[in-house]
Amino acid sequence: MILLAGTAAFARAGAQTLHFPADFGAHPQSLTEWWYVTGDLQADARLWGFQVTFFRSRTGIPGDDSSRFAATELVFAHAALTDLAERHLHHDQRIARSGFGIAQAGVGDTDVVLRDWRLLRSGTAYQAVVTSDSADFALDLHIAPTQPVLLQGDAGLSRKGPSPEYTSRYYSEPQLAVTGMLNLQNTRLAVTGRAWLDHEWSDAFLPSQAVGWDWIGMNLADGSALTAFRLRRADGTSVYAGGSFRRNGEAVRSFASHEVTFTPGRVWHSALSKARYPVQWRISTPAGSFGVAALLDDQELDSRSSTGSIYWEGLSELLDAGGLRIGRGYLEMTGYAATLRL
Repeated sequence: MILLAGTAAFARAGAQTLHFPADFGAHPQSLTEWWYVTGDLQADARLWGFQVTFFRSRTGIPGDDSSRFAATELVFAHAALTDLAERHLHHDQRIARSGFGIAQAGVGDTDVVLRDWRLLRSGTAYQAVVTSDSADFALDLHIAPTQPVLLQGDAGLSRKGPSPEYTSRYYSEPQLAVTGMLNLQNTRLAVTGRAWLDHEWSDAFLPSQAVGWDWIGMNLADGSALTAFRLRRADGTSVYAGGSFRRNGEAVRSFASHEVTFTPGRVWHSALSKARYPVQWRISTPAGSFGVAALLDDQELDSRSSTGSIYWEGLSELLDAGGLRIGRGYLEMTGYAATLRL
């Protein structure tokens, strides 16, 4: 998942080095920020995809407003579970103003809360807790790093547009080891899996010519990690692209915009939004040419009650040039149902 900035001041500030654990936490000075965890869960022979995302957004109301009821900041959250056996996507969303013990995005380390949903970093590991009565699932997951933090772009300063002011701060934690519990339709299951975490913050403006983006975060079976993204015009051509590849134990290789191409394959037509999403892709990078194939066509999320958008986000396989599966992760596609507004 990517964020976009629109001020030269932010780009200048972004030249500073990231500092951990402080940069695991919230950055209230930035307009928009998110923590985005995706991955797969397994129990016996069953496989699920999961996504837990927390957003923090400034509203523009002055922070020194004398009323504690002033909504200076909003917290949003999305959670989804792809049940491949049932061919069904469970999805829920929430939104609240920050404060009153209801919602918060803590500084200093990851601690994002929205009512009884939470993403907390304690020690070196994360705990993700989500309960949805309406979508009939719950997650209580322990998510532990197995590799160092991966700084995207230039040491965490990630270019997102043709002009240098389109920049975000962006790091990933790939190859996360997951253990925990999944409650699904009154069945409690012990699960294990692999996950990917993105944390990104910026002043959040899309370049005017972009309607949305395509993005992948893939954990390869050999321990490598692949990121690729592009900002997309209405005619399907790319405004800007990027990404990275890191073999386990080696330095990260960042991709320049001209080095990444997305070529769509088979298209799925949504009955809900009428959008047409490519659910198969060929993505060419300096690390190789890869196929991406959705494991379920209908992984479209209707998030109009929180972020105001409809987008596609789901568990997918990464394939080598011969069509063999070499990894698994998430594909995200925005701006197909309507132009994305941030």
